Amino acid sequence: MKNLLILGCGWVGEELAQQYLKKGWQVWATTTSQEKYHRLIGDGIFAYIHNFDTDLNLDLPVDITFDAVVTSIPATQRQTIDEIRHRFYHVFNVLSAINYSKHIYLSSVGVYPDEDGIFDETYANEERKNAKLRLAEKQMMSLPYSLTFRLGGLFGKKRIFGKYFENKVVTTGDQPANFVHLDDVVSLLSLAIAGDIPVGYYNVVAPEHPSKKEVILKSAEKYMYDYPSAFTPQDSFQKIVCGEKLATLFNYAFKYPSPLDF
Repeated sequence: MKNLLILGCGWVGEELAQQYLKKGWQVWATTTSQEKYHRLIGDGIFAYIHNFDTDLNLDLPVDITFDAVVTSIPATQRQTIDEIRHRFYHVFNVLSAINYSKHIYLSSVGVYPDEDGIFDETYANEERKNAKLRLAEKQMMSLPYSLTFRLGGLFGKKRIFGKYFENKVVTTGDQPANFVHLDDVVSLLSLAIAGDIPVGYYNVVAPEHPSKKEVILKSAEKYMYDYPSAFTPQDSFQKIVCGEKLATLFNYAFKYPSPLDF
């Protein structure tokens, strides 16, 4: 039987876990939520309540090899550099103590600077990248057999972009949307877990980039939310993140190529 480990079983992780349970895999997962812990256990997942900021030891089985590990533990902007270093030092130690064949770390396209330009995985100006996200990425990429997936803004199912702006003033409407649908993320993760993929960094972003204003209005109309009270453009940088590398590698056609269809 094959084994999948998900460290930080959030929204993406739980969807991925359900897909792999259906495939007949054994799934192991960590969460910081008591409610989610009981839900995961009820679904047949080997779940642990674990906080990588405070808990040093995680009693994972050492007598099996995990076919894949997906780490979905964030490096947030509200944390200090030292707090992020501390968090991912613990993650690194946990993964160093187990056997696995492939490791995928989920990062964010927020690693690229908020400025005009088209950004792909060849962008090499480390001083312009987000220092906190890069610290986490580098720590995870120092582990063997590791990939980093840089996810765009994640939407789909009950996460609807338009609802976050009901009756609010929108200042980011002129910016291009670097978004991706949950279904496409899970599909690309599944291809990476099953396939032969070189170690490295991969952007996971829908190929079309309408303005956020267009997406908000279309989303509000589709799901019957109120429109924003106003659009007042500020910080209207034209940042576009390209996700062609991974799609080309797998000859993948996005289920949702445009955020207008989410």
